[in-house]
Amino acid sequence: MIRIQTEDFEVGSELAAMSAGNGRIGAVVTFTGLVRGGNGADDVQAIELEHYPAMTHRSLEQLEAEARARFDLIDVLIIHRIGHLPAGAQIVLVITSSAHRQAAFDGANFLMDRLKTTAPFWKSETRSGQKKWVDMKDSDIARADRWTTD
Repeated sequence: MIRIQTEDFEVGSELAAMSAGNGRIGAVVTFTGLVRGGNGADDVQAIELEHYPAMTHRSLEQLEAEARARFDLIDVLIIHRIGHLPAGAQIVLVITSSAHRQAAFDGANFLMDRLKTTAPFWKSETRSGQKKWVDMKDSDIARADRWTTD
């Protein structure tokens, strides 16, 4: 399931909804991403996430389908927030479930690595009252490349 929203989410409720009544599930992995802030003068005060709804939803659906096929996942939830998010706010939730733990861990890692590099979101940061667009990091690209198959 994919949800792109401005509203916050409650991790415990989402986790309970996914695992309720499914006896095939033997492992559930959750990842919650937060807006990194800090207390220094030049630390991130907020981020702004923008997207094109149809393009983004289609991209995340393809990503979910690939993760399900590669890792034999029973269920997947991706919630990604958009809009203005202050330091400390939740940005993304990924939950994967499978019969065994390794598939759930691998599926969650794969989804996060690919979300950081292929999902069509555009992010700007506010630091010291100044807004600046954020470029993709080489380290994020390197992590995503480990999932490339020849």
